[in-house]
Amino acid sequence: MTALALARKWRPRDFSTLVGQEHVVKALTHALDQQRLHHAWLFTGTRGVGKTTISRILAKALNCTGADDQGQMTSQPCGQCPACTEIDAGRYVDYIEMDAASNRGVDDMAQLLEKAMYAPSSARFKVYMIDEVHMLTGHAFNAMLKTLEEPPPHVKFILATTDPQKIPVTVLSRCLQFNLKQMPIPAIVEHLQKVLEAESVPFEIGALRILAKAAQGSMRDALSLTDQAIAYAAGPVSESAIRAMLGTLDETYLIRVLDALQSRDGETLVKISDEMAERSLSFSLALQDLASLLQKIALAQTVPSAVLDDWPEASDVRRLAALFGKEEVQLYYQIAITSRPDLSLAPDEQAGFTMALLRMLAFKPGDGSGSPKSAGPAKALSGPAAAKAAAGLSAPQAAPAKTASVTTKPVNTSATAVSYNQDDPDWQAWMKALPVRGLVQQLAFQTELQKWDEQGGNIKATVIVGMPQLASTESVNRLQDALSTYLGKQVKILIETGKATQSIAAVEAKIKQEKQEGAEESVANDDFVKSIQAEFGATVVPGSIRPIQ
Repeated sequence: MTALALARKWRPRDFSTLVGQEHVVKALTHALDQQRLHHAWLFTGTRGVGKTTISRILAKALNCTGADDQGQMTSQPCGQCPACTEIDAGRYVDYIEMDAASNRGVDDMAQLLEKAMYAPSSARFKVYMIDEVHMLTGHAFNAMLKTLEEPPPHVKFILATTDPQKIPVTVLSRCLQFNLKQMPIPAIVEHLQKVLEAESVPFEIGALRILAKAAQGSMRDALSLTDQAIAYAAGPVSESAIRAMLGTLDETYLIRVLDALQSRDGETLVKISDEMAERSLSFSLALQDLASLLQKIALAQTVPSAVLDDWPEASDVRRLAALFGKEEVQLYYQIAITSRPDLSLAPDEQAGFTMALLRMLAFKPGDGSGSPKSAGPAKALSGPAAAKAAAGLSAPQAAPAKTASVTTKPVNTSATAVSYNQDDPDWQAWMKALPVRGLVQQLAFQTELQKWDEQGGNIKATVIVGMPQLASTESVNRLQDALSTYLGKQVKILIETGKATQSIAAVEAKIKQEKQEGAEESVANDDFVKSIQAEFGATVVPGSIRPIQ
């Protein structure tokens, strides 16, 4: 008999058992309880955070009829009626999951929408779940727009994606969007603890922390790794077994590395590297974990209360925070993260890791008076020279008998304010130049300046937004903050709705349309095309012509 994978066996069946997505659960349960339902939802997030799981729970909530088959739509599906049991089993005829990665064309979408016009077989709603929706072609997106905006009353759409930036804004504006968060390590550990206790598998809490960290925010990955760990350990899931399985580093190695750096002991650093090589440990993961440990030490130096007592390394973090200077920790962190990509260029990974440790030993922020135990008469570089060397830039040689004194001025890292004519503000150029992304960038590209009122360094910019759905309070605030920083003046953006004919999006769409029409006209008037049509009865396939970029 084949055992069911933990990720499938412990998939949440209702909102109450869902882990780590409280903000989504709250919104959906309130909507279901008040029966204020949208017709399309978009769930975004990395792999293994619950997009498909929430979709199935929502489909059950919409169609649940209760254990007595007389119930109504509910935020607490019973799990016993035909709708609940068949959706869990993956055979409910009115819940259709479509993988856009393999069904991405316009013909696939047309076939789906044609079936959507028919009433559900037995359900309250026919629910279409389109996974990895960003993989659809442009024509497929265009084909679904009208139905997505005004579907039949018996149809609900649930879209899921790991890459929302590739979804057209026309689709985003027709959906309620929920961004699912990565699972925090404590939540993963707590869930794994419940699962293993229910499975009667002995474990060490330290082992679960390692599994949770390796999962990188994905609960599904955490459960899959736990399955692997149970098989590997063939007994209790112990910390030593998990480290051996994943090739992760025992935290004591890193503590010894930092102690050796503090005492300027190069011989011990090389010895630790050799010990790691004997155990075939991953040097890339070692640098990653070292950077993580240094981050905790920097946190302890700046915000001591942020160090949690339940951290296994809490006492060492506090001790090392007192031993190292803040500049040292920052420098070592920088060397650790910049050395990881260089491992592939080194003669071998151990050599690259060892050189990273020796680089930390060679460059010590300060007055240049310290010298490593094993480094001979050469002095350590100081201040800016050390920073340059750590970043792989050329640095001046330190003279054996003299210490250079370098004075640096603070650098203003804020955005440089641009000069402009207040009587002729270049709104389009500013919107293109702002360092914003995602929905805020889409909002910027949909705006058209109507009025520019500047008095005493304070500015009121009245703009028309062609798609008011984008103009949420948060997006508008982020846009005006970015523009204020860019201009070096306080800007207040006032939103009006209307047709923005001169927005970036409108202008680019017009240019694209003109190019398209020109290309189609050029093909239609081409003598060769005309001869082919006349002699062979050929036709130009609609939508196949593309202008030359």
